Amino acid sequence: MISERTKAALNAAHQLGIEIFYATGRPPRWMPEIAKALTFGHSICANGALLYDIHNERVLEEWAMPVQNQIETVNRLRRKIPEISFAVEWHDYFLREKKYLPRWDVGQDNVGVDDIREIIDSPAIKIMARCSDQALTSDQMLRIAKIELEGIATVTHSNPHDSLLEINAHGISKGETLARIAARYGISADETVAFGDNPNDFTMLAWASRSWAMADGHPDAINHAKFVAEPHEEDGVAKEIEKLLELPE
Repeated sequence: MISERTKAALNAAHQLGIEIFYATGRPPRWMPEIAKALTFGHSICANGALLYDIHNERVLEEWAMPVQNQIETVNRLRRKIPEISFAVEWHDYFLREKKYLPRWDVGQDNVGVDDIREIIDSPAIKIMARCSDQALTSDQMLRIAKIELEGIATVTHSNPHDSLLEINAHGISKGETLARIAARYGISADETVAFGDNPNDFTMLAWASRSWAMADGHPDAINHAKFVAEPHEEDGVAKEIEKLLELPE
């Protein structure tokens, strides 16, 4: 949920002509909630794989993972983590292996396949890899995957309390796509403010000259950001925006 104070702070920035991007790991089908809460701004979805118009529900650009890289990703991770299972994400749906147990409602018709490689036949925006039995944490999986997928894909996660990896095309990340789009607007890193809390935010926090790690986020976030914001529940994002805009609290 986006708090009323955060909505007000973002709206104030928007009214001043500041370009606002919602950089998220979410796929487009999960964006209506954001579009309803915030009637302005742009969206970078799927950890940088999509530039998405959330208000007109339209994909503007995509940087998808080639089929061969998807297959190689599955092969390499399955060799190193036998307990792992996979799902493949496209613009508006995803397919999964039967062993892959999602934490959200995917519809009763999404029964899964035995081996994800059976249905990998086109570029995908993201592969998700899960240890459904919680055999490894997301951080433990990430340490293994970064070595195994070097030069093949970009791997990250968005929840240290889960057992889930999020994998994009090689070189694609929130930071890479934000930098690419900002350049089109003539906006430099020195003119960019970013907030983030998990490993999928780290490239973005490192690129932006003024970046805040959330105090209740991943413990390593501060090593990539310049500052620390108060926790989400205490409106940390809103408070920092208010200071930057010199708004009354």
